[in-house]
Amino acid sequence: MDRIVVVVAPGDIPAFTLAAGSLSSRLSFVEQTAPLGYGHAVLSARQALANEPFLLLVGDHLYVSGGAQRCAQQLAQVAQTQNCSVSAVQATHESKLPLYGTVGGRLLTGKPGLYEVTEVIEKPTPTEAEQRLIVPGLRAGNYLCFFGMHVLTPIVMELLAEDVQRAGAKGGVQLTAALARLAQHERYLAVELQGRRYDMGLKYGLLSAQFALALDGQDRDEILSGLVEMLARREI
Repeated sequence: MDRIVVVVAPGDIPAFTLAAGSLSSRLSFVEQTAPLGYGHAVLSARQALANEPFLLLVGDHLYVSGGAQRCAQQLAQVAQTQNCSVSAVQATHESKLPLYGTVGGRLLTGKPGLYEVTEVIEKPTPTEAEQRLIVPGLRAGNYLCFFGMHVLTPIVMELLAEDVQRAGAKGGVQLTAALARLAQHERYLAVELQGRRYDMGLKYGLLSAQFALALDGQDRDEILSGLVEMLARREI
């Protein structure tokens, strides 16, 4: 990884630098000049990325790997092998569709968990999902929703620039719209990783993320024992 670019709101660079501590020297900060949407925030990093493919991570998600490789390493390896843009996805129940962008596609022959993306819809309704996003092989009522992690080619920045120009000061530019058009321009895949995402922006999301991280660490047995003890005493 050559560099890490962090997109922040105007005036937030000192706070992020302080929070990063000794790691701040590895970071480059870019300010999003106005709150015009997630897609606009991604586009803000265009110059810093120097027209190269990039790994995009959502800042309010925690990723816990289910194997020896970290989730980002798994995704980068798939993107390098397939030589195209790849979005990580997670099978998600239809009750959570209002929270995530969702993809439709087909499973690649002989490639478990790897899909050719044909359609992308931002926060679809259950009816839309049933009509346009069903992926054979998934459990009924489940859809492939974004994991919050992508490896993308520079053409995505071109598509986002078009969207920002059209939207103007109205804003509301979403990454999902550009990804939907990406599937029409070049090969675009989605992959299920060995791991789970924990969205800290949801109700109890931070708590769930903390539990997941703690239970994935060396103190797992001690934490489980403490939880069982509290349950036995009806404290939780």
